[in-house]
Amino acid sequence: MAILDVPGAQIYYKVRGVGPALLLLPGGDGDADACDALALHLKSDFTVISFDRRGLSRSTGPADTSGPRTHADDAALVLGAVTDSPALVFGTSIGAIIALELAARHRERVRTVIAHEPPIAALLPDSERAQLLQSQLDVEDAYRRDGIAAAMALLVKIAGLDIVDRDPDVPVALPNPGRIRNLEHFLAHDAPAVREYRPDTVALRAAADVITPAAGATSVGPVPHCSTALAEMLGREVETFPGGHNGPLFRPRAFADRLRGILRSI
Repeated sequence: MAILDVPGAQIYYKVRGVGPALLLLPGGDGDADACDALALHLKSDFTVISFDRRGLSRSTGPADTSGPRTHADDAALVLGAVTDSPALVFGTSIGAIIALELAARHRERVRTVIAHEPPIAALLPDSERAQLLQSQLDVEDAYRRDGIAAAMALLVKIAGLDIVDRDPDVPVALPNPGRIRNLEHFLAHDAPAVREYRPDTVALRAAADVITPAAGATSVGPVPHCSTALAEMLGREVETFPGGHNGPLFRPRAFADRLRGILRSI
């Protein structure tokens, strides 16, 4: 566990395990600790790295500097502090967008990127794009009008989350002051940045050889279709993982097994 000074912020990160460097980038308001369950099943094979995005938990930085490109730059600096070799990278949801930006902006830092359900509306056909964009905007409006609970209820619906679709020993996270602060930051800053995000398709195509799109076996709605669209754009296949959009959190053991298998085959 350490603090890294980066331009305009301090980034908290944690490292555990042995083996090739593997950076985990969680979704939503997830901080470095959100990866603990997944890391537990991976640290015997990999040096697992995770960090608090700027504005979350123990990291600092002005709110208006949040966004996938800034987060990707921070991720590159964290990797540089831990390893001299290109790293394996797994990201889910907004973490998948950050992982893609990392491949596009800092190709020298990555050996492979697995992008699990990046909610990039710009990749979708017109009708689905409009649907996802409107849904994302509805979440932001609900947060401003009615608060966190209303916004998260809509976000759960968009992502098709099913809290029953989880391992028996995985608890449902309960709100606490730290989580509430993170949710406020995510809904006010990161969520709009995701909605407004437009990928550098030229740079992504140039990095296609290191990008693996992924989706959940039980995922529904427009978000997993983003993985399909990404795969079509890059000429790649979509890898299927256990669970739905929240598979990394809800089914960490099976998810880690699948992730390990894919990384070993690359």
